[in-house]
Amino acid sequence: MTPDRDAATQVAKILSEALPYIRRFVGKTLVIKYGGNAMESEELKTGFARDIVLMKAVGINPVVVHGGGPQIGDLLKRLNIESHFIDGMRVTDTATMDVVEMVLGGQVNKSIVNLINQHGGNAIGLTGKDARLIRARQLKISRQTPEMSAPEIIDIGHVGEVTGVNTELLDMLVKGNFIPVIAPIGVGEDGESYNINADLVAGKVAEALRAEKLMLLTNIAGLMDKQGEVLTGLSTEQVDALIADGTIYGGMLPKIRCALEAVQGGVTSAHIIDGRVPNAVLLEIFTDHGVGTLISNRKPRA
Repeated sequence: MTPDRDAATQVAKILSEALPYIRRFVGKTLVIKYGGNAMESEELKTGFARDIVLMKAVGINPVVVHGGGPQIGDLLKRLNIESHFIDGMRVTDTATMDVVEMVLGGQVNKSIVNLINQHGGNAIGLTGKDARLIRARQLKISRQTPEMSAPEIIDIGHVGEVTGVNTELLDMLVKGNFIPVIAPIGVGEDGESYNINADLVAGKVAEALRAEKLMLLTNIAGLMDKQGEVLTGLSTEQVDALIADGTIYGGMLPKIRCALEAVQGGVTSAHIIDGRVPNAVLLEIFTDHGVGTLISNRKPRA
């Protein structure tokens, strides 16, 4: 067999295996949170852009929500603006918020849009302030110790939580064959800007769009049990039990809660996948084994 025929045979085999999955998801919306390690390697960035373009080309509707914490931290450091974190959230005063908007809405968002378009896509960059896409309010953190008679409310500045999503705008873009790329900056009733965790924005966007899937790219293989094995095919009840018995704890809790809320809010399934794996998004969609943890609203088997 000649090399050309050999390659054609391999492509045909790949397409025949992927076809049932493509048919299953044609016309469906998938919300993908993109960040962390997947944004650091040039090879992974290129692979991600190609995956998103391919999804759109076969009739699937990707909506990308991106982070950019390391890039924000780098610029703050260069500007000699000190960073403080409370419960994993960056305290965001006015000067820090200016940097957040500059980095997320400008540098990071436009670089992702440009990369997708370089590979044949039709991406358009947005922040939550565009057409009031992500409506938000200030997030307050409460803390209480045994010595305190009442919880202490901690003001962490321009850090927000999502109160609403302009689905009309997103529907118009998706139907117009665009790929929305969203920076997680929200806008309050008074026009104030809010820095919002990208996982939380992705989850709320997925809920509002009644997405087929929410996919959270992270820097671990997925949700692991106490023996270090990746867990998948979990129901919401099983996840609740894993939180209760301490299997899920620490930094994984916010991602898991975001995935749970999305599924409970109408998203068919949520996936926590390893963004360090090349073509992780396609592998999770178009293969049975996937590359991470799947959570759905299905009932656990008796």
